Amino acid sequence: MKYLLIICLIVIVFLVMKIVAMRLSIKELREDYEEKARLHTNTVLTVSSRDKEILKLASSLNKTVVKLRNSYNRYENGDQEIRSAITNISHDLRTPLTAISGYLELADRQEKSPEMEKYLSIIRGRTEYMKKLTEELFEYSIITGGEITEEKQDVNISKMLEDCIMNYYPALKARGIEPVIDITEEKIVRYLYPTYVERIINNLFSNALKYSDGDLEISLSGDGKLRFANSASNLSSVDVNKLFDRFFTVENARSSSTGLGLSIVKIFAERMNCSVHADYADGRIIIEVGF
Repeated sequence: MKYLLIICLIVIVFLVMKIVAMRLSIKELREDYEEKARLHTNTVLTVSSRDKEILKLASSLNKTVVKLRNSYNRYENGDQEIRSAITNISHDLRTPLTAISGYLELADRQEKSPEMEKYLSIIRGRTEYMKKLTEELFEYSIITGGEITEEKQDVNISKMLEDCIMNYYPALKARGIEPVIDITEEKIVRYLYPTYVERIINNLFSNALKYSDGDLEISLSGDGKLRFANSASNLSSVDVNKLFDRFFTVENARSSSTGLGLSIVKIFAERMNCSVHADYADGRIIIEVGF
């Protein structure tokens, strides 16, 4: 009986040691995996354990890691190639579009019939749209490349918003929109990228001009929440969830929208760790950016 008890104790100690060793090996694998994932290194997982099952687990994980890494590299290379192609195409289109605009200006100085004036007006409108599209595509390809070409600095959000309101006021009036403005008297200053903040506000104005049924509410609260709200009968709750997607437009906006405006807003906001949110209720779209 005594010997049986000793054998049982030895077996228990052995099993405990085995379990502890396996736990340490699994922890070692987890930590090594997290490090490899964080550093995007080309090395594989290593483990000091001699246990066959642990070694098999490490081998299976390495096969998966290699496959995921190869897929990620193909995605990165493909995405970079697409951005480069967009950049090059957008750049190449600028020259002929500039030439077309020049010839249109010359044509405007000539005697022409009402019918020809109509045709030229259509061509002019389409040319301006193409110029806008190529500029935004070019900008988007640069933006998604992750390059930041300026330093952060203190940005007076209140002042920048007021300036943008003044700049867009004629366009709003032309659309019959009288904005209701509520800007806190408190000076809202944040340590951000000035160009990003300005483009976010400009794109929110452009979006309002595009979708508004004739009204617009703009507010900036004391905690730095910028809010644009307007009636938008042509949108739906499904559409609003896609507004930040690349190249998304609603059906009636496709003739005048590239679908990049709010996508760029989202990219810039996320790069500055600012929140951005859109909601649609009772026929009104609300877009809020937290600076």
